[in-house]
Amino acid sequence: MTEQVENPEAASLDGGFDPHMLEALVCPQTQGPLEYDAERQELISRTAYLAYPIRNGIPVMLMDEARKLD
Repeated sequence: MTEQVENPEAASLDGGFDPHMLEALVCPQTQGPLEYDAERQELISRTAYLAYPIRNGIPVMLMDEARKLD
């Protein structure tokens, strides 16, 4: 399940992912929307069944790096 970030500004200040980036990012495979999973530090594409990792606050939007969802 994805989680909502209560204070997005705090997440970006501590070196984490800035959830406001979701407004500009789409899944590279489907061009569909992404969901932020704060606990796993991933961006989830429900339509592609993929989870893209976030490393050091930077989303890795490469299909080769994505984890397949069950």
